[in-house]
Amino acid sequence: MPSPRIPSSAVAAAGLVGGYAVARWTKKRPLGGVVLAVAGGVAAREWQRVGGVKAAVGLSAAYVAAFGGSHPLAKKVGAWPAVFSVAGGMAAASWAVTRGRG
Repeated sequence: MPSPRIPSSAVAAAGLVGGYAVARWTKKRPLGGVVLAVAGGVAAREWQRVGGVKAAVGLSAAYVAAFGGSHPLAKKVGAWPAVFSVAGGMAAASWAVTRGRG
């Protein structure tokens, strides 16, 4: 019996939230970056499996943009609201591109 898959939208959102949480609570930004990168890699592999190379490249670019975009957004709304906002946006984008496939 195959193991159930975690939706790529959840993996991507968890990578953004988890990466920030690890960096903040350990005070080790590189460790948060590892969490962010590992989750992004897992999500990208699933995006490619389900949606193909174009979907994987586009959503990976969106993932990096979400991470980068959270920084200036945090100056306006605060760190946690910014992280949750970009994570929600990334999850929605992932779901929109991959829904009904795979």
